[in-house]
Amino acid sequence: MDAIPIVDFGEYKLRDDEDDAVPGEQLQELREEVRSAFTEVGFVYLKNTGIEQDEVDHIMAVSKKFFMLLEGDKRPYSRGSYSNSVNHGWVSLERESLNPRRPGDLKEAFNTTSLREDIAWPSEEFRTTLVTFYKRCIKLALRVLRVMALSLGIDPEVFLKAHGQIGSEENGSTLRTLYYPPVKSVKHDQIRCGEHSDYGSITLLFQSKEEGLQVRSRKGEFISAPCIPGTVLINIADLMQRWTSDVFVSSVHRVRLPPVGDSNKERQSMTFFVQPDDNVMISCCDGSNKYPPVKCVDYLQSRFNETYGKT
Repeated sequence: MDAIPIVDFGEYKLRDDEDDAVPGEQLQELREEVRSAFTEVGFVYLKNTGIEQDEVDHIMAVSKKFFMLLEGDKRPYSRGSYSNSVNHGWVSLERESLNPRRPGDLKEAFNTTSLREDIAWPSEEFRTTLVTFYKRCIKLALRVLRVMALSLGIDPEVFLKAHGQIGSEENGSTLRTLYYPPVKSVKHDQIRCGEHSDYGSITLLFQSKEEGLQVRSRKGEFISAPCIPGTVLINIADLMQRWTSDVFVSSVHRVRLPPVGDSNKERQSMTFFVQPDDNVMISCCDGSNKYPPVKCVDYLQSRFNETYGKT
């Protein structure tokens, strides 16, 4: 499979009545399509999820207001300054190197990991907008995890119970809004986001129309993963690959520089990084010993150390 498939999630979309009781047999076609995508390429576009494009556009607009502030006005909200959540907050330009062999990434980000009202937020609009969307992403993520479990022939509770604390401080799942500013100068080998795979269970991605995201195929070639309005791009992350003994694949991806002549174009995206609860032990769900058990919080911290350096 050289292209990322588009799968209709309408059978299990988010609905106002909050009815999650869709019998597994009604999801037969959906789970087969999801399994095929996650075993062959590790990515899938889902359409008809219940999250609409205008909702995504509004959140990006609110986020951009923050990124347009002066650096000194953003610094009080820096990642690492929140005692209750080390990953919460603003990440400045070039602070991350998702590929440590490259210079720092040409992007800024704001990580929403804590939903508490009593911490410093850039504005009330920013807080309510991101927290509301975080909760929407939880609901969609849990539905995707259920479909994934059914596609493997295992009890959905294997995945769902491991994410039972999502949205609390016992779980590190993070809504990250990203801003890629116009490219003014570039160091040798520098790109907007270095080659990497994600850390946890799955990732939900929403993009602006500007291209740049590329996914490495099984053939080792990078293929484009453009914005398809109205869809959510979902990918497998590293803990899920371990959990499924390599049945689902966590694919390397990157964000390249804009083409020559388009360096003044900004780019935005949002990612919802879904992680198991901190204290969950991840063991191969097929009962094999292909990977040794690992505690979620320890694994994630080791990955953060690689990205930011040990603190």
